Amino acid sequence: MSLGQLHYTSAPPGPDGSGFRFTALTPGLPQSVLREAEQLIGYEPPRNAPSRPSATELEAFPRAFSYSELSDGSRLLARTVYTGADYSGRWGNFHAHAVHLAPGRQLPDGALPVSAWESPGWAAATPEGGAPPALAALPPSTLLDPAGLIAFAASRAPWLAVVFTDLQRQAEDETAPQVVLVERDSADVARWVALASAALPREAAHRLTFTTYTRRPHLAGQRIVGVLPDDAHGLAGSGRRYRVHDCSAPPPAPDGPAPGPHGSGPGPDGSEPAPWAVAAARIWSAGAFELFQHAHRLPGEPFTAGPVSALALCAGIDLPSSHRTAAALWACEHPAELDGQELDGLVQTLAAPRQETAVPAAETAALAELFARVGANLRPESAAPLAARLLTAAVRSAEPVRPPDPGALTDEVARQLAAELGPELRAGIADPAGGFARPLRLLRVAGLLTVDCSDLVTPLAHRLAAALLADPSAYGGELHETLTDRPDLHTALLRELDAAALAGPASVTVLLERAPVELESREALPYLRMCGWTARGPAGGGGGDRNGELRAVLEAARVSVFAHPPLLRVAFRLVWGSDTPTPEEARYVLAETGADVHRPAETWPFLVTAALNGRPGDPHADELAHELLAAFPAQLAPRDRAALLLLEFARDLRAGGAGPGWVDRYLGLRRAAEPVNPTVLEHVCGRIARRLLTDPGAGRELDDLIRGGDADLCAAYERAAHEDAVHSQLLREPRYFADRFVDWNAHPQAGGAWGKVRSALLDGVLRPAARALAAEDLAAVEAALAKRGTRHAEDFRAWNRPGALGRLGLRFGGRDSRPGKAAPRRRGSGSGSGSGSDDRYRDGGVR
Repeated sequence: MSLGQLHYTSAPPGPDGSGFRFTALTPGLPQSVLREAEQLIGYEPPRNAPSRPSATELEAFPRAFSYSELSDGSRLLARTVYTGADYSGRWGNFHAHAVHLAPGRQLPDGALPVSAWESPGWAAATPEGGAPPALAALPPSTLLDPAGLIAFAASRAPWLAVVFTDLQRQAEDETAPQVVLVERDSADVARWVALASAALPREAAHRLTFTTYTRRPHLAGQRIVGVLPDDAHGLAGSGRRYRVHDCSAPPPAPDGPAPGPHGSGPGPDGSEPAPWAVAAARIWSAGAFELFQHAHRLPGEPFTAGPVSALALCAGIDLPSSHRTAAALWACEHPAELDGQELDGLVQTLAAPRQETAVPAAETAALAELFARVGANLRPESAAPLAARLLTAAVRSAEPVRPPDPGALTDEVARQLAAELGPELRAGIADPAGGFARPLRLLRVAGLLTVDCSDLVTPLAHRLAAALLADPSAYGGELHETLTDRPDLHTALLRELDAAALAGPASVTVLLERAPVELESREALPYLRMCGWTARGPAGGGGGDRNGELRAVLEAARVSVFAHPPLLRVAFRLVWGSDTPTPEEARYVLAETGADVHRPAETWPFLVTAALNGRPGDPHADELAHELLAAFPAQLAPRDRAALLLLEFARDLRAGGAGPGWVDRYLGLRRAAEPVNPTVLEHVCGRIARRLLTDPGAGRELDDLIRGGDADLCAAYERAAHEDAVHSQLLREPRYFADRFVDWNAHPQAGGAWGKVRSALLDGVLRPAARALAAEDLAAVEAALAKRGTRHAEDFRAWNRPGALGRLGLRFGGRDSRPGKAAPRRRGSGSGSGSGSDDRYRDGGVR
């Protein structure tokens, strides 16, 4: 590779003229390059420079060392120095020596442009001959030695991070402001460029343009512009174009926190330094600049804090929490990029005690993740301190921290932590505030450190069970892991759930349906096992047979119900829940288990409720009542006993075993059972009513019904009379028709419930049947009535003769003859004239 040379100074007259001109050029340089170069390599002495400097003063003039990008993409590296008087004796002359790099080219061997600062290859004057050959290389400067750069970085520590931040912005955004460095010595600006070039990613460093000195910074196009203090005043307030860093005076005290010793304070506008810039600043301040070359080779996006922070921490350089977090996360993703020694160094630095009173949760989480990834590859001496720090954070942090594996601690470290953290662990486990997540974590830590917390396990299990029953979704992976790690807590939790299942099996069943709590245990836990079978048993395990399901639930308990009668009560609640067994189911349970177990189990009230809530007409209901009266004579309350006796009476009526006085017996039992379940009333009254309608000798009983005036019994009698069986018998048996006519015409003066029913029976039941009978059938009815007495036959003919209803109503008491009672109003029957009735007739016919 060859570097074309340019020399520019004030020269005597010649073929190219006189005054400032190119005095020596490597052949082949384009004119466009020369025109642009002429604007870049000029020199203006400092404002306060002597007009006629001595040789010594001349050496003190700033040197303009620049690296500029030209419009065609090529680069110009130049050195311009003040030389004093020119050939004619006029003061103000300078000499510029520059080399040209074609587009896409770099200095030989990839040397950075700043390495040519004060290189021996720069000429102090125009060479003889006027056409210098292209240079093969520029020897690096001996003035930018590592020790000098380290000392310079230490002197510029307050500005390092903010300057690096601005340079990062420039590398990421071409429109970012220029960086103006105010220094008293142009050599210091060159040192700034050297610091930046080492820290920046290699490509960004090669693109970094700069000039170490200019009198007119507003005309400079480089990214870094060096100026003397006198030339920086006009740049104030130009923050959108320039970022001015005055390093010639003590750093100003900002409104926020002052810059730290490693350059991590805010920039000129109050913005915080970028994380990468802070890490780079601390590496330079620590004199570990060789880390930059290693960092450039590591995977990761440019200017991310992870790689450079990881290397800094490996070298023992302290960094803020955010950098420690970034380094740990980067190491988690790229553990193979660090050798064993570097990894040990990183872990040791991360584990070192910090000045902060509280470590941020993000850092702790990152350290826990790092330990989980690489902890097994660390030496015990390196792993133990980080494990200790994580355990300490797990105890003292409000955020969850994943503790390390038990083998990560040495015995000595474990003993020290147990002594230090034991009281805090016990207090945290016993603290009921804030839920159970933190106590669970602390209990696991206590297990790692062998801190005895056995007395706290049962109270914690009690709180844990209550929380899970209230919200089964609270069961998660962390809880499952803790129960696996702490069998004592698992056993205590199962005991608590077993006790809860005895009191409220439904909620425990819901929990077991939604949460995978492991139920295996050496303990009996019968109530919990029954809930577990209900929650997790085979779908349709009972096949719709609730008695079969009850047997299965009891078998799941693995304990005899006769030895533990409360099992039966829990099983009842699991199978039937808030429902009631049917009388048939209740009879089956009673027959299968016997009465003796129901008394201590206190399940006999379920059976009583089943009987009292049974469907009206269900023969199992009154059979169950009979069995309950025999099985639990001492347990039944008087009201329940009376209600069951009503059902047993219905059983006797159905079986034909009831003696005379049905209605009176019913009325007496009803008074004792009040308030009676409507289903019981409907059941018993229905049985009595049907018996009254079917028993030929029930006349006296009907008189008792009429005299008793029980509205429910009368209503049941009316409903039974409207049944199809009664209608069919009326059409089929003249004697039955005659008996009902006599019965329903009885007691015409009776009021109350019978008075309301009687007319409905005559008009709604008998009259439709009479209309449906043929003439010979009506004659048979009259004949049957005649056997009961001539008056009954005459009454029937009058009742059944059209147009005679009004007179019959008067004759048979259609008007209440009791003193003070007005005659009832007449109502039409609603029947048409073609049917043989008169719409003037009163409902109910004969009274």
